[in-house]
Amino acid sequence: MVVVASEGLAAPISGTPQKAAISALVAEHGGAHQARIEKGVEQVAQLWREADGDAEAFEAFVLEHFQSEPEALQATFEHFEYAFEILDGHLTSIARELRHYMDEDVGIIRPVDRLLGGYDAFAHLTDDMFENRIAFVALLNFPRSSLDQRLEEGPNWTRQQWAQARLVDQFTSRVPAHANQGLTTASAAADAYIADYNIHMHNVIGADGRRLFPEGLRLITHWNLRDELKAHYASNSPDALEKQRTVYHILDAIVRQTIPAAVIDNPMVDWNLATNTVMPTSVEAAQASGKAATSDNTREQDTRYLQLLNIFHAMQVIDEYRSDMPNAVDRAWEEGREIREADAEKVFLSLFEGPVAAKVATLIESRLGRPLEPFDIWYAGFKARADYEEAELDAITKAKYPTPQAFQADIPRILGALGFAAAKASFLASHIEVDPSRGAGHAYGAQRRDDKAHLRTRVGADGMDYKGYNIAVHELGHNVEQVFSLNTIDHTLLEGVPNTAFTEALAFVFQGRDLELLGLASSGDDQHHMNALEEFWAACEIAAVGLVDTAVWHWLYEHPDATAAELRVATVEIAEDVWSKTFDPLMGGQSSALLACYSHMLAYPLYLPNYGLGHLIAFQLEEHFRNADLAGEYERVCQQGRITPDLWMQGAVGARLSAQPLIMAADAAVEAMSRQSGR
Repeated sequence: MVVVASEGLAAPISGTPQKAAISALVAEHGGAHQARIEKGVEQVAQLWREADGDAEAFEAFVLEHFQSEPEALQATFEHFEYAFEILDGHLTSIARELRHYMDEDVGIIRPVDRLLGGYDAFAHLTDDMFENRIAFVALLNFPRSSLDQRLEEGPNWTRQQWAQARLVDQFTSRVPAHANQGLTTASAAADAYIADYNIHMHNVIGADGRRLFPEGLRLITHWNLRDELKAHYASNSPDALEKQRTVYHILDAIVRQTIPAAVIDNPMVDWNLATNTVMPTSVEAAQASGKAATSDNTREQDTRYLQLLNIFHAMQVIDEYRSDMPNAVDRAWEEGREIREADAEKVFLSLFEGPVAAKVATLIESRLGRPLEPFDIWYAGFKARADYEEAELDAITKAKYPTPQAFQADIPRILGALGFAAAKASFLASHIEVDPSRGAGHAYGAQRRDDKAHLRTRVGADGMDYKGYNIAVHELGHNVEQVFSLNTIDHTLLEGVPNTAFTEALAFVFQGRDLELLGLASSGDDQHHMNALEEFWAACEIAAVGLVDTAVWHWLYEHPDATAAELRVATVEIAEDVWSKTFDPLMGGQSSALLACYSHMLAYPLYLPNYGLGHLIAFQLEEHFRNADLAGEYERVCQQGRITPDLWMQGAVGARLSAQPLIMAADAAVEAMSRQSGR
């Protein structure tokens, strides 16, 4: 891979000065090291700037820091590994704690908290590493590799070679602090926007003038709104379908930005969906609460899309310093995931090709007893929890987990129920801390071994409802992976998994057992077949969402001067276009923009494809775990660390990442259920 400096910052070291430095090093260390010398000098020269020194300073630097003796080279690597665990680990802790009041439900967010939460503790790290020449020592002594090299040669590398590759991966380019900080600030603002985007469901008035939802039900978009909709597949209420349609219309209004701005996180106004009008609930109550009771029907003025636009513009600043890869989409796939976008798109679309998707859609329609509607992309009737009313599950989880501390105390038991020995469960629990989340929830891993991974989930005043519990179990899966892949791995430079899709997959493994961990079991159809159908339909839904996310970013690069209103129109069109290629043939020609409702699109650039990949990875892992020791295998696969995706999958399950195992299992499940029903 050729790494070049940004335009306007061209490296001054080339031609004769570079050749002179190589000749001097070969003369000192011998011809046996010439290939390493040429590679190292070239890597340093490509990112050396005028401010780093002239040709004489360049030559003096490489002569001082090139290591040819095996013992010295090994010690240099080990010192790097130690240092970066300390650096990355403490900066991660700082970043997490500066967001304490933003991320955790611990009281009012003060204006200063938004500034602190937007501070990037890592922003200056790259600048510092180059300015004090630490980065150049790594580039001089350890080779960078291209994605092609990692895919072709990686299977034959030693673990240390992989760790060395991850060391120099940190020095791809010289993106200055102000550019990194700009992205962090924009992302933090979008995250805060999402965290406060709640809908008070009791205040939503249906077409017939009724209030369908209980008082006090406050749902964050999109997570809680989606999960509320999904919960009603198990409901016996005569209003279940109307509630689902209501939630769908809310999400559609958010995507299209027809939602009145006054209803966002405001319990003092009622929202009539049929007329899309706002009216005060109680002026007196509003005055007492400090909230606005209003009749203002003004729609939200594309604020949703302004968040994404701000992040895009912040990313453009980074692009200026990445002339080797000046596009965030390419970086997300080639660097972030080490998977080619075109390959992933083929995998995602393969879910909809052939007869299986249509068979599953027909099966869902028959189980519902009605034609499919757009929100049925979230059909949850294959889940084990479909046997239980949401209120029943809420009662169980609220009683069991009245506080975050109660869930914390129960982690050893949960892990024991998953098969982890008592000592291992205790070890894991001691490295995980549970916090009350202001948003839907997330996992925040540590990056040094004496720190803790943090689990965040929502816990209401009356305890953790089932939605919060389900998220907590998912995040616990993340945390266990994070502890294993940091605290028990051979090289901390390999900490983690190949990309975010893999940690999502490992979290899904935990999440799929949430009812089992409550002591509840499913009944009726063969659960293995049901699980395959659930995973297949969920993978279809989120794969399509990932296609929308990526396509929106491509559109942004094609229209860099777009306004928020133009981005809104384009996003809706893209969502409807992807829908036409995926779900439209399964649902009888109903157009929908629902695929653009995910909040990740606003604050987590190009994150959503990870979930689609994660479902496919999770299914392959589940098939492997079925006939194995779950706890032991979970630990083993996590300890592979951050190698390339296919190499990780080969080591984990003996096969490459593919949608075919899930497609075949779903097809077999449909056939089995058809035989059972006598069709």
